[in-house]
Amino acid sequence: MQHAPRFLKIVDDAKSRIKETSVDEVKKKLDRGEKFTLVDVREESEFAQDHLPGAIHLGKGVIERDVEARIPDLDTPVILYCGGGFRSALAADTLQKMGYINVLSMDGGVRGWREKQFPMTRD
Repeated sequence: MQHAPRFLKIVDDAKSRIKETSVDEVKKKLDRGEKFTLVDVREESEFAQDHLPGAIHLGKGVIERDVEARIPDLDTPVILYCGGGFRSALAADTLQKMGYINVLSMDGGVRGWREKQFPMTRD
């Protein structure tokens, strides 16, 4: 998918302020049973199709409104992902602005996860 230049500009701006993690690192954290909240910020229809095991859904369009009810502790380790790592970067930037201090965006997103043939679920 070819993204629009202005969209990429705001993503690059957000990425200058956030921390990212890799698909491999997220898989290792899951395999080790580390405690963190995995958040899928894609559209509801994308989440319903399939998502990473253990993920909750807080779509990019509503995350600011709903995150405090789902993740009340600002210290909670949170890893966000989307299709490729762009929307999750924007969402990570927003969560940091809201006071969340342990937020990561998964670079590569679901596409990177699928390329490595890591498991997906529909639960």
